Amino acid sequence: MNKNALTWEQCKFKNLALIERGGSPRPIEDFITTDSNGLNWVKIGDAPVLGRYITSTEEKIRPEGLSKTREVHPGDLVLSNSMSFGKPYIMGIDGCIHDGWLLIRLNKNCDLKYFCHLLGSEGMLKQYRAFAAGSTVNNLNKQLVSEAIISLPKKEEQGEIGEFFEQLDNLITLHQREPNLVK
Repeated sequence: MNKNALTWEQCKFKNLALIERGGSPRPIEDFITTDSNGLNWVKIGDAPVLGRYITSTEEKIRPEGLSKTREVHPGDLVLSNSMSFGKPYIMGIDGCIHDGWLLIRLNKNCDLKYFCHLLGSEGMLKQYRAFAAGSTVNNLNKQLVSEAIISLPKKEEQGEIGEFFEQLDNLITLHQREPNLVK
């Protein structure tokens, strides 16, 4: 067996990605719009129950609200920091995120699918909880996620692992949808 195949680097997540908290223009009601030039307003409720890609939003905000929020683009990761604590998603659309999300923009040495699965893994959730110990609310923040220790294989191996878990997720989603089709 090749010894190098088992060598994974350990590093802090902040060394691999830009991590920023979302934001909300206030009062949000003043910024919601149905205009065609509105920006997708990504809320926790827009995340799919099955799957990992956010591809649509229920609401849009006016472009004037952009300075008070965080812009996201296809290929960015977003991580819920409160309601569905630590659940990662891949953006499939352009939009803006409120403060219930963290934006994660990976560097070029990171595979998107690998990190989407890794960030929501039980090992990562344990790290988040340990870092948050003593706080009254289980909320993630930029600092907690930045300090998490990541096991990092080479990018090619990340891609293989990420693709394996993507296919597994697709299979699970397909089987979960089957009973609904029968009904």
